[in-house]
Amino acid sequence: MKPSIAAKLDSLARRLDELEGLLSAENATRDMEQYRRLSREHSELTPVVSLFREFREIEADVAEAQQMLDDPQMKVYAESEIKSGRERIERIEIGLQQLLLPKDPNDERNIFLEIRAGTGGDESALFSGDLFRMYVRFAERNGWQVEIISESPGEVGGYKEIIARIIGQGAYSKLKFESGGHRVQRVPATETQGRIHTSACTVAVFPEADRIEDVVLNPAELRIDTYRASGAGGQHVNKTDSAVRVTHLPTGIVVECQDGRSQHKNKDKALSVLAARIRDKQMRDQRSKEAATRKSLIGSGDRSERIRTYNFPQGRVTDHRINLTLYKIAQIMDGDLFELTDALSAEHQAEQLAQLAEETAA
Repeated sequence: MKPSIAAKLDSLARRLDELEGLLSAENATRDMEQYRRLSREHSELTPVVSLFREFREIEADVAEAQQMLDDPQMKVYAESEIKSGRERIERIEIGLQQLLLPKDPNDERNIFLEIRAGTGGDESALFSGDLFRMYVRFAERNGWQVEIISESPGEVGGYKEIIARIIGQGAYSKLKFESGGHRVQRVPATETQGRIHTSACTVAVFPEADRIEDVVLNPAELRIDTYRASGAGGQHVNKTDSAVRVTHLPTGIVVECQDGRSQHKNKDKALSVLAARIRDKQMRDQRSKEAATRKSLIGSGDRSERIRTYNFPQGRVTDHRINLTLYKIAQIMDGDLFELTDALSAEHQAEQLAQLAEETAA
């Protein structure tokens, strides 16, 4: 094990001992907010330190076995112990490196999912609808809830644009690599000559922001307009100014919401989406700075970046960032995204491990 990693683990072990003392003190629960914070830190450090202590124990066992090598009667036993001990040390070292990787603080958050039709006209809008159904089915498989924030239907079906909130533990961790350009190749239902068309949609995934803690929305920087909702008709539509448009003046970000009948609820939803978009912009700005020194293997997640192709005639889905092709398009479009999301997460972790190795070698 590299001395720098060992030193970091020793420091974490000392911190865990300190936390155990703080949490067992008589007045530990006097400040419940601090108690919860210390408890979370304790629960995060415990698996790392436990594995490190096991590592040290095995190291000591191997050192003891090496001292037995000079004894002819114990040599075979000692060699066996040294071999198995070193194999266990190697496995534990890999596990420790993985546990030391920085955790994304947004991984457990709910998300906002935005899908917009791009090039391809009506076919692109239809594909937007197919993508939205795919993500809804994936959410159902994970036991998550889906709440539509706003939608703009296409002329012949699907969506020109749809924004939804997906509520569920780990939603962001599993879908954060979906942002980018999604391309479809297939024969549209409206095509009479049987020709394959190519069209595209853009997907944006960003974690739901806590407006109080994460993003401060200054009322002086917001322009809020109300207008009459448009829709398929009915008693309520176009009779009251229930639709809301919020413009964040410093960034120019505009959010509209007309899904609900209540102007107050539409305003709350619009502000939630606005806070998440501002936070997402801040995160992307930060990532772009980091990418100047090191480009992630997963890709920047830029909205214009083509990340995946869905080829219906060949029955394949290709993720271009990791060169993964799966011949199971029907299952994927029905929400079976696990093989894709797991592969993207694994590649991201491999990149993090490589970066950790570089940092500790420096």
